[in-house]
Amino acid sequence: MKMRNLIAAIMLLVSGTAMAQATYTDAEGNEYEFKKHAFITLGGGMQYTLGEAKFGDLLSPNAQLGIGYQFSPVLAARLQANAWQAKGGWNGLGNPPLNRDYKFNYAAPGIDLMFNLSNLICGYNPNRVFNVTAFLGGGLNCAWGNDEANDIANELGARKGAYNLEYIWDGSKMLPFGRGGLELAFRLGDKVNLLVEGNANLTSDKWNSKKAGNADWYFNGLVGLRFNLGSTYEKKEAVKVVEKPQTPPQTKPATPVKPVVTEPVKPTPKPDKVEPLRRDIFFVINKFEIRESEESKVADIAKYLQNNPNAKVALCGYADRGTGNDRINDRLGEQRVNVVKDMLVKKYNIPESRITTDSKGAREQPFAVNEQNRVTIAIAE
Repeated sequence: MKMRNLIAAIMLLVSGTAMAQATYTDAEGNEYEFKKHAFITLGGGMQYTLGEAKFGDLLSPNAQLGIGYQFSPVLAARLQANAWQAKGGWNGLGNPPLNRDYKFNYAAPGIDLMFNLSNLICGYNPNRVFNVTAFLGGGLNCAWGNDEANDIANELGARKGAYNLEYIWDGSKMLPFGRGGLELAFRLGDKVNLLVEGNANLTSDKWNSKKAGNADWYFNGLVGLRFNLGSTYEKKEAVKVVEKPQTPPQTKPATPVKPVVTEPVKPTPKPDKVEPLRRDIFFVINKFEIRESEESKVADIAKYLQNNPNAKVALCGYADRGTGNDRINDRLGEQRVNVVKDMLVKKYNIPESRITTDSKGAREQPFAVNEQNRVTIAIAE
């Protein structure tokens, strides 16, 4: 049951990555859309084989090469191989007590599923400086060059009570292994990341020649680089909306009245007609906060209402049809109209009775350009 639950959890996490957000909008309104891509990793460091000898005696050099593919902002897979050297040993065992260690060579090719936890939890951001990725995988461990262990076994065989290497092997040995770990990535650019990786590897008790009654473990600590092949995203520059200059209210000249000959009469001027005022408050994709560049438009509406006590304003919120779905876009339209209303009421003390609101979501599109439909349209008259 435990294995079944683990497989179910992995499948759930893999399927959940398909729903991960694949777009990001920066503070300037530029859009980044994730693109699938391949990558190569190179690293080197140290390996520690769990054993009975001193910690320093069981350290050995290690290298790693990997090639992978990023399927989504969260999910990737890579073929990788750790290789170089491993060690075994014991400390103060046998009669008389012995302190011995020995080394052998290995290469461990395998496949890993990789999950970018930063994108999974915080959302996709191609400009993020630091990312944490967890991985889980396995493969085949191929070991050879066990001459030192065989020499020690031959030596100890003649000593009564000596510590025996009960799983001694010669030539080469192939054993399955499983692994898991964490990768810390520091962004150096679109193409290159600095990597710090730690992984734990589990294989058969027969790997290091000693019979311990439990599986053998070894741990790798690595520093390296990841090189992204091809573009990792498509960038869409923010649309610069140039608002047409507002036409000032036009006042029709008064028609002069011809004076009566007997007594001159002064013409009575007609009252000025106040024209309606329209302002379009634009928003960033998936956002409903009013940007500083748009606040002056709300201020224009507020000033118009203050100068014309009988005027009212109608607000209508929209979302663009090019992204999201009706449920998301209906909510965005309502949020965008409400945030403009709240600013008029709370910041400029405009009574709510003078404000009417509506939301069309993406069901209606007032503009031909998709990006301009992330808007609240305000008409005061």
